[in-house]
Amino acid sequence: MSAIEQDGADLTRLEVGLVVAEREIQLSRDSLVRYAGASGDFNAIHYRDDVAAAVGLPGVLAHGMLTMGAAVQPVIDWAGPSRVLDYQVRFTRPVVVDPESGAALHVVATVGTVEDGTARIDLKVTFAEQTVLGKAQVVVATDR
Repeated sequence: MSAIEQDGADLTRLEVGLVVAEREIQLSRDSLVRYAGASGDFNAIHYRDDVAAAVGLPGVLAHGMLTMGAAVQPVIDWAGPSRVLDYQVRFTRPVVVDPESGAALHVVATVGTVEDGTARIDLKVTFAEQTVLGKAQVVVATDR
């Protein structure tokens, strides 16, 4: 079941299991630089391969908060920013951003619960076919 093709979200007719958004999000090393500038997080593991390797990482990592923010964007685009009431995730795996090909996040947003005035949207966020955000949940208002 899918609501992806909807024109303007009708949040009054949601059902558990309905896919409301799905998107592939491409991160590049440029994305990391721009995020570092915006956030002030200039930790070298986010832009220098030698530093990442020196601390035992498999490569340059995307900022966790960048990954979290990118993952919720399909839900914001679907429901609208004023409807997002809560958003929480657990970071389960790092996202390694290759200098050439970058990193592709795959996000699937599915209705997990529907209650009076709200719905919980569960996000499945994967990179290289592995989950990178666990228990990623967005609560949206359905009565606005």
